[in-house]
Amino acid sequence: MNYTKELLEKNKVKFSVEVDADEWRAAIDEAYNKNKGKFQIEGFRKGKAPRRVIENVYGAGVFYEDAMDIILPKTYGEILDKESELFPVDSPEIDIDAISDSTFKYTATVQLRPDVKLGAFKGLKFVRTVKPVTDEEVEESIKSALDNAGSWEPIGDRAVEEGDRTVIDYSGSVDGVKFDGGTAEKQNLVIGSHTFIPGFEEQVVGMKVGESKDIDVTFPEDYHEKTLAGKAAVFAVTLHEATHKVVPALDDESVKDISESCDTVEEYRASVRAEIEKKHNDEADQELENSMVDTIAEASEVDIPECMVEDESRHKIEEFAYQLQYQGLNIDDYYKFTGSTEEDLMKRYHDSSLKAVKYRLVMQELIKQLGPVDVSDEDVLAFIKEQMGAMGDRYEKIADVPEEYVNYAKSIETTKKVFALLKENNTVENATAEASAKANKAPAKKAAKKADGEDAPKAKKTAKKADKE
Repeated sequence: MNYTKELLEKNKVKFSVEVDADEWRAAIDEAYNKNKGKFQIEGFRKGKAPRRVIENVYGAGVFYEDAMDIILPKTYGEILDKESELFPVDSPEIDIDAISDSTFKYTATVQLRPDVKLGAFKGLKFVRTVKPVTDEEVEESIKSALDNAGSWEPIGDRAVEEGDRTVIDYSGSVDGVKFDGGTAEKQNLVIGSHTFIPGFEEQVVGMKVGESKDIDVTFPEDYHEKTLAGKAAVFAVTLHEATHKVVPALDDESVKDISESCDTVEEYRASVRAEIEKKHNDEADQELENSMVDTIAEASEVDIPECMVEDESRHKIEEFAYQLQYQGLNIDDYYKFTGSTEEDLMKRYHDSSLKAVKYRLVMQELIKQLGPVDVSDEDVLAFIKEQMGAMGDRYEKIADVPEEYVNYAKSIETTKKVFALLKENNTVENATAEASAKANKAPAKKAAKKADGEDAPKAKKTAKKADKE
């Protein structure tokens, strides 16, 4: 294979490729062997007709398309291996220049990762603020832990109240006619969860176990099922079961149930306060890092190709689809219920995707500028064991760790080291929340002005996962 390279405008490159004749013929032979079983030629058993016979019947180029599917990834991959300093960010546009039994020439044009012009990222001033722990936070956390430890018990003879769990049958009708999806038996419903039509749950309140009643509701005007939108409906409801949560009181005995390390209320309260303090410190670190990369990114210049934004938006849609699956839905259900399309979601995610791509590119450039940023095998193993706990102990050496774990750990550890270098090269002070808000806005303006007035590199925010280079 021979090829030439031509750098084009807007960070594109074009490869003009001529595949060796023998290699092209081998690809055609491979395509023939792969597909010959699909052809039934008179005088031959199926799959036994020679290549030339099939080509005489179906045309000389009958196997070209499959041969291209074989040769294009192979030769293009070999080119990228040789051109390791280039970083494509999209699939190539392929144009066929010449094709015959002995000749295959093509051009591949591909978008490259854009250059990033960083601005000032050293000598800036940032503020780190840790929120104080309040007594209200401590008590709210304890209340939540006790609530989680509570048990559900039958309500007995009393009527249903807000917060109770119920099991009901219901059958809905509009103008006396039942509608699809309006009938269910032994349906679980938490009163106050607002999962049913507005006004439905409120009318279950006051019912007693074994009671039946009709509930009048009106479907919202924007209800996803258009035939029911705005319609008045009647639901015949029967209450089968109802339970309420019994929350334990805070005492030394309940503390032993909700804590693995504390035996008394005093110990537990101190432990909760310490956990909240750690959480506030972690949040302060995160906010500081966000402020740092926001400031740097504000002064960055990068011409982001739309294909990178589209890829990021598709990734966000995939994540959203996974979230829907946990709720028992799929993305097609979402489109149906909301009357939206994938194109609508692409538009919705466009701006956040643009920002995410820019942050990622800026982070990659920061790694270069602040480097060398080396992540050792020991760093990777330590991270994995920290994340996986006892399960991570099975990995004694880096060769034991799955590649995707290694790549993820390296990206996280690289980001940590970059932030450590940023903190070393800039000033970080502590202040009140109000002072912090004012101080952390100022560096962005200063950096932007400095970059506008000088030929200094610019910068912006970062994604937590730097792309593997």
